[in-house]
Amino acid sequence: METWIPFITDVGFPIAVTFYLMHRIEGKLDIMIESLHQLPAKISSR
Repeated sequence: METWIPFITDVGFPIAVTFYLMHRIEGKLDIMIESLHQLPAKISSR
């Protein structure tokens, strides 16, 4: 049990930060993907 506490301390925080950042970026990526899908139609309408 004593070996798990430093492991959780060392690895748990970076994992938590990574999941938080991925959750925040997900919405922005969805908007960017939708924009890329609409791009050919906007280019051809010129």
